[in-house]
Amino acid sequence: MYTTETLLRRQLDVHYPPGRGRIVLRTEFDWERDLDPVAVSDDGTTHTFALEARKPFVYFKPCLETNDGARRWAVGANMLALMTIAQTGDVYPHFEGSESGSFSDVLERDSAILGRKHLVRVYLPAGYHENTLRRYPVLYMQDGKNLFFPEEAFLGREWKVDQAVSLLDNMNAVDKVVVVGVHCGDRMHDYTKPGYEAYARAVVQEVKPEVDRRLRVFSSPRETGVIGCSLGGVVSFYMAWDYPEVFGYAACMCSTFSYQDDLIDRVLSEPKHQSKFYLDSGWPGDNFEVTLAMAMALNSRGYRPRLDFLYLAFPHEAHDEAAWGKRLHLPLQLGLGRVSAAARGRLI
Repeated sequence: MYTTETLLRRQLDVHYPPGRGRIVLRTEFDWERDLDPVAVSDDGTTHTFALEARKPFVYFKPCLETNDGARRWAVGANMLALMTIAQTGDVYPHFEGSESGSFSDVLERDSAILGRKHLVRVYLPAGYHENTLRRYPVLYMQDGKNLFFPEEAFLGREWKVDQAVSLLDNMNAVDKVVVVGVHCGDRMHDYTKPGYEAYARAVVQEVKPEVDRRLRVFSSPRETGVIGCSLGGVVSFYMAWDYPEVFGYAACMCSTFSYQDDLIDRVLSEPKHQSKFYLDSGWPGDNFEVTLAMAMALNSRGYRPRLDFLYLAFPHEAHDEAAWGKRLHLPLQLGLGRVSAAARGRLI
């Protein structure tokens, strides 16, 4: 039983490339006092720290004591150690650069499956280039033009995905993530049946192998999600349904289920799949009825609410990028949150 008199103990492993100096911690108990590591790995990449507290959490920050005598504090908000967890936590700080992530240019790759070029823009979280010891979960997002920049987005309204993931990271609410924004060709073709069959296969067989090869991402389905809205939500559901060995979860926002697809019928007639789903819609209209129908279909086939799928409806929300971006934090927390990561066996 936990009380305020209970002394809680936890270890943190701080991972950072060797050769630049020594890692220490500063904590909320005394921001002017160094906490030294209790052990350092033989290769110098991991400094292990022991924390003690009589409360269930501690804010802390790694510092780098450089070889030339300077001190650098980790970039970003103070980090949060949860003391109610017995296992050792992994920390990957960076000490230079911005708190914000960075973007690739729009990357092109020939697609033999689609007979055109893939166009992809990648968001890399802050610290990606400096702390090369870290690997990341990855999100594939539809409608890549609408995710990051107003000058690219439909009617100039982007989702502000980079701002959403950065804010949640500063809150200590989610893991850092690589976001792959995939541009479509003809949206009505790529995101509906039968066109989504070739589109999904092209992402799985052509885009994802390149991402796995070029970037430090986890390749397992437990760490790989897909997100889309409207018709993009339909193809996202299809991708997780047909490729559960690739995409462990899908977020489908305001999805036009039953428009040139048979996904509700497939849910009702096929065996339960291992992928997890987030479904939502606005109201009135905004695909409220058909999204609710899909949620009930999943429930009827043994998918457990809050464990295998989550369904939410938002009164008076519109069917547009501003509305989707405003509530993007919900599926991000579902797929990337600290509790979800711990359930997958990875503590952050």
